[in-house]
Amino acid sequence: MSTEAPPSQADTVIIGAGAVGCSVAYHLTELGAEDVTVIDQGPLPVTGGSSVHAPGIMFQTSPSKIQTKAAHYTSRLLSDAGVYDEVGGIELARSEDRMDFLRRRKEWATSYGLPEPELLSPEEVTDHLPMVDEDEILGGYYSPTDGRVDGIAALQWYIGESSADFYGSTEVTDLDVSGGEIQAVETDKGRIECGRCVIATNNWGYQTGQLAGLDLPIAPVEHQYVVTEPMSELADAGSSVGDNTTGLDVPGERSIAEYMSEGPHQPVGRDQDHSLYFRTHGDSLGMGSYNHETLSVDPEAMGKNSEERQASVRGFTEEHWTQPTHRNRDKSAKQAFDELLPATRDVDYEVTENGIFVFTPDGMPAVGETAQVDNLWTALAIWWTHSGGYGRILAEWMENGTPRLPSGPVDTGGIHVRRFEPHAGEKDYFVDRGAKRYEQVYSIVEPRWQPDDHRRLRTSPFYHQEKELGAEFYQSGGWESPQYYESNADLVDRYEDQIPEQDGWQGINRSQIEAAEHLHTRENVSMFDMTSFSSIMVSGEGSQGFLQRVCSNDVDIDVGQVRYSLLLNEGGGILADVTVVRLDDEEYMVTTGGGNSPGIHGGWLEDHAPETVSVNIEEGAKSTIGLWGPKSRLLLQRCTDADVTDDGFPYFRAKQMYVGEVPVIALRVSYVGELGWELWTPTEYGQRLWETLWEAGQDLDVRPMGGGALSSMRLEKGFRLWGTDIDTDSNPFEAGLPFAVDMDTDFVGKEALESAKADGIDNRITPLTLDGSSDIMLSGRPVLKDGEAIGYVQAGDYGYSIGESIAYTYVPSEHAEAGTSVQIQCEGETYDATVRDEPLFDPGREKLLR
Repeated sequence: MSTEAPPSQADTVIIGAGAVGCSVAYHLTELGAEDVTVIDQGPLPVTGGSSVHAPGIMFQTSPSKIQTKAAHYTSRLLSDAGVYDEVGGIELARSEDRMDFLRRRKEWATSYGLPEPELLSPEEVTDHLPMVDEDEILGGYYSPTDGRVDGIAALQWYIGESSADFYGSTEVTDLDVSGGEIQAVETDKGRIECGRCVIATNNWGYQTGQLAGLDLPIAPVEHQYVVTEPMSELADAGSSVGDNTTGLDVPGERSIAEYMSEGPHQPVGRDQDHSLYFRTHGDSLGMGSYNHETLSVDPEAMGKNSEERQASVRGFTEEHWTQPTHRNRDKSAKQAFDELLPATRDVDYEVTENGIFVFTPDGMPAVGETAQVDNLWTALAIWWTHSGGYGRILAEWMENGTPRLPSGPVDTGGIHVRRFEPHAGEKDYFVDRGAKRYEQVYSIVEPRWQPDDHRRLRTSPFYHQEKELGAEFYQSGGWESPQYYESNADLVDRYEDQIPEQDGWQGINRSQIEAAEHLHTRENVSMFDMTSFSSIMVSGEGSQGFLQRVCSNDVDIDVGQVRYSLLLNEGGGILADVTVVRLDDEEYMVTTGGGNSPGIHGGWLEDHAPETVSVNIEEGAKSTIGLWGPKSRLLLQRCTDADVTDDGFPYFRAKQMYVGEVPVIALRVSYVGELGWELWTPTEYGQRLWETLWEAGQDLDVRPMGGGALSSMRLEKGFRLWGTDIDTDSNPFEAGLPFAVDMDTDFVGKEALESAKADGIDNRITPLTLDGSSDIMLSGRPVLKDGEAIGYVQAGDYGYSIGESIAYTYVPSEHAEAGTSVQIQCEGETYDATVRDEPLFDPGREKLLR
């Protein structure tokens, strides 16, 4: 730690010395990075950000694997550092729905490797938390390694253990960006030229990004917390309040930092039915609340710290504590606490605050190198719970090119800063979506839940036809994509005997029409809107050599040939699966999925392209129809003079041709395992393309098909979905994709794959089918062998063509042999299942190749 002015040059500058910035600095230097400088506008270590006004509670269990893994790493790191109170955590159920939810928590914890998760009876809860009224609860979920981090002590530990240089009371005034990369950080104490920079300013993340011309979707929100006066019920714990911040410079009200540094002696608790949590502070009790209307803060008006004011803390608004202002809760925070913890009913509060922290539009962190500015990285929207883990992940990513924890590579698709769609940086949008995520923090969010605000931002040219056909639209990446069509309701009667009922949680927001569309496509012909998918045009001198370097497969192919390939990171993890189409000698079309794919996958290609190669990400520039089913050739031939026979247009070939008057790039590929084509055309032709095919196919019973049918059809065929079955925490051999790797070529990640192959492949993906049950398995649920977790469900659905429920999972190689019996835990039940060979449907590819 230094009180001097920062240097004029550093290899790495980290802006923000809170939980995240300190973690990144610690892990970078642990990995060998030198010349790392950390700066913060506040004093050190009590910077005035959320790291020092937060109560430090750490609940590790999440439906997200990466969140759970990051949290567990954080708890182990800080426990070893001696700044973590491992008192355990108990989540309470005050409703039957919440008790069902806690069973899911236990299943997720089992899947992702948290130690000894346990469901408790009301009596067992009160053995741990005697202040809880036993009559108010139905039970609890206990994670013994949950607890609380002492924020100030942890920051001191990071600073002391890191070889980075730390400078407090240093305000960033500008970021110098030129030539598309970071050049320097300007501060009120001088300019720091740097090779790379990390934005770790959390509450000020939007403002810091603006200095570099970035619209980072980081929405600050107020959150309430109180600490009671000393309570007789907690008198045995004692207190050291008054000594915790002695000798430290503390902006604003000292009592907040003072009490937050006071540790608990009982498990930390959550009453999610009322959006509440609590922990002891010595002989006082702290109570936190999300149980109020969302109090969004203008991200441009965060302000600065002073002796009188901590900028990340606002004045306590009593009406939000005593009145029910949350639109999904019928009791106020105080009312609910009075019932759950009767001893708190008449106590006074020593500390009150509306503390600020941040949310992104999807509630996940924003981590990674920005697309717009090379060597400018972000580590934002991260709480104490995950700060150690994400610091390690980002440091590995920056130093070694592979985001990972000591347990192995991690999937970054859900946290990558490049995942956000182009409109996400508009302030009203991300503030509103951040407010919704705040509202949902402790809510039970149904499967396939959809937002109702900021809709119809991105629509395909087919939107109005789809709407007339009764499309149920789901939003992904801002696109409105049909999940199923009410116009196909008549198909349910046709296929009634092949569509089992789905009850309970598995059946929520699911329609039998999805199943009917699946079965109709297998027998007839359907049109699928693929406009949310993206094409990336790669052209110019050296295009073939460039793609050969970044693609795992051999892409030295003929004009008109199509090849499936992977993009790998340096560690051999699957960054993307793509289809590569050679259109001319030095012109290729690379197709990828929708959602976060264009930003992540297209951005990666842009980053690695030489100056002679142009990479144009055509997000929204082309409209695409998937024309699939045994009658697809008959329909397509009616609309084109091109030869679409099997001899004239073989599988995995492409043609530039006309459908009616519409110019298309037609690919003979099919993501559903049926004869079919993808038809790509400039967006302005999209509506006519739909009309042409639709009118020509009426006597063939052509139907629209939605995403629900796509999901079940691709699982039957064993086709992978990036971000679900494959991602950066798996390599191609584990993922069952050796055919997408040509080890005779030279590509990014090859060396790592050679090492993995030499070491042996310990885990493999495999399909499971349930023995005697048609229930659909949900992702994240544990797969067991002899009572021990060996994997978890990556994706599940019912295979309507094969008449079996399918779940895909990675399991140790010794359990991956077909015929192996396993079990799956889902929604509190244990199902018998069997490992199967893939593909489950049409293993001879007769349907694809006819």
